[in-house]
Amino acid sequence: MVPRIALHFTWLLLAVCVHAGSLLLQNPRFTITSSTAAQLRADTLSLTEKPEPLKLEPSDTLKLTFQITEKSEGKGVQPHQTFLRFYDSVSGEEGIQPVRVTPGGKAKFELNMARPPASLPPTTDHPLEVSLILGSFVHEPTTFDLFDLYVPSSYTPVPHPDEAKFHKLPLIHHTFRPEQKLPPKFVSAIFAALVLSPWLVLLGLWSKIGVRVPHLFSPRIIPFTVLLGAFEALLCWYWVDLKLGQVLLYGGILAIPTIFAGKTALAATGEWRTGKN
Repeated sequence: MVPRIALHFTWLLLAVCVHAGSLLLQNPRFTITSSTAAQLRADTLSLTEKPEPLKLEPSDTLKLTFQITEKSEGKGVQPHQTFLRFYDSVSGEEGIQPVRVTPGGKAKFELNMARPPASLPPTTDHPLEVSLILGSFVHEPTTFDLFDLYVPSSYTPVPHPDEAKFHKLPLIHHTFRPEQKLPPKFVSAIFAALVLSPWLVLLGLWSKIGVRVPHLFSPRIIPFTVLLGAFEALLCWYWVDLKLGQVLLYGGILAIPTIFAGKTALAATGEWRTGKN
């Protein structure tokens, strides 16, 4: 019997806490004024039944006032978040506008159609459903449906210059050029012979002149000659297989001994020409 009474007491206490945490909307009232401050329409809102749809002209202003109170004590409270939601049920567009609430729970909101807020969704000839959303860590979140609102149709927004970049692009089809046709081997052989012909002419002229290089295999000349041959071999290797970075690396390594060997070879050649050796 005692556990059953305790269970009922717990549920009763929970219901009291939930009841105490509810929020109410007191004295919600709207006023529509023209650009000359003339009052066009004013009324108190009913939370059980929507009024006739409100309509704003391009220069009208809508003023909305209300107070948020606790249901249990009736004193004004300040929710952590208070928003007005403008929703177009036809297009599905919506806009959320925050509302400032005082510590005493009083709030005032103005919608000037001469300077509409950026949060107002694109509008057509369909009404916007306006509702009030209250969020709090202490009280239950609450939503109040206030009224339907007709506003002037908005202009078509100017497309952003980068908008096209975010559209779906056409499928990319890769096209490859046909393989390059090689010339006949006979033509390649003719041009290869033309490239090698200067060497044949050079060797023929040397044979006629009788060029003599008596010191070519001298110990002071042969290192320089071998290193020059290594450079020629490196260039041939580059033409066949190596990459440019590798050629620069190997060429830089070969350049160091080539400089010293060339200096020695030039010094020896100078001595032979002057007859010092």
